[in-house]
Amino acid sequence: MTRIVGIVLIIVGAILLYFSYEASQSLASEVSEMATNEPTDNTIWYLIGGVAAVIIGLYATIRGK
Repeated sequence: MTRIVGIVLIIVGAILLYFSYEASQSLASEVSEMATNEPTDNTIWYLIGGVAAVIIGLYATIRGK
């Protein structure tokens, strides 16, 4: 059961990382990055959530029983 949850978390993390990439390529993000030299908050939160989900998912998959 833990491995299934881990695999689901890896998939959700990959989707969030994809959304992070798409958000970073948007027009609003490009303009914000030009003005402040930082990505938008949405991009950062998608990135943090995606990385966290992938790491937790990998741990659950490897250590799962």
